[in-house]
Amino acid sequence: MAVCEVHGGVQVALWKQTSFTVILPEKGDGPFPVLYLLHGLSGDHTVWVRRTSIERYAQDLPLIIVMPDSARGWYTDSQTCPTAAFETAIVRDLIAYVDRVFHTVPGRAGRAIAGLSMGGYGALKLAFKHPHLFCAAGCHSGALILDELRSIGPEWAREFELIFGPQAAGGPEDVLTLAERLDPSEAPAVWMDIGLEDGFLEMNRRVHAHFQSIGLAHEYHEWPGGHAWDYWDRSIQQLLPWLCSVLGVTPVPQTP
Repeated sequence: MAVCEVHGGVQVALWKQTSFTVILPEKGDGPFPVLYLLHGLSGDHTVWVRRTSIERYAQDLPLIIVMPDSARGWYTDSQTCPTAAFETAIVRDLIAYVDRVFHTVPGRAGRAIAGLSMGGYGALKLAFKHPHLFCAAGCHSGALILDELRSIGPEWAREFELIFGPQAAGGPEDVLTLAERLDPSEAPAVWMDIGLEDGFLEMNRRVHAHFQSIGLAHEYHEWPGGHAWDYWDRSIQQLLPWLCSVLGVTPVPQTP
């Protein structure tokens, strides 16, 4: 298992070079499926490796894990800033770069996306908007209902105005609306989990209920814990086997 940071990956949508962290399998020649793992609001491309044992949990998996840096951009192309096209940077530029540089399984069947908090929103949104790109999406402690988040305070309202415009509910970045528009035959496999002490618990319960009401198949879990890294370190361990089953990945035990 090798962890490296890639600086200067070509991401034309941001009009600058940016960075991502990648975990590569030590064994096998590939091709390997890819998990795009997204950070939360205060994170960056290094935070999953710094704050969890993701490298150890993935050490037996023939799986590439790519962790991009999307700042506070909500994995969305900003309504007001052309150089903050964080959605396009992933779905057009980063995926193409990763498939070109690494020995990946090309196409939807070999690609999944997951994330925590803001990244949980990003994972579901990108998978629902681009179901031809991702076969599975995982959401830990998702910050999912944008208009509720906007009402947290003036700073959130200003930031959301710049990114999403005046109204997010029912718009092209709204997870609930995107789920309703999904063709069932194209829907990705969906996983959601949330801590019982998390401030976003009721929000996630409402999204879970909405998915049930529209017939969107998904796994949903509530476990002890808050909006914190000790919870996400545990939840990623639960998510990985599920993702592997969707991707058709079989662990390869390391030789002593």
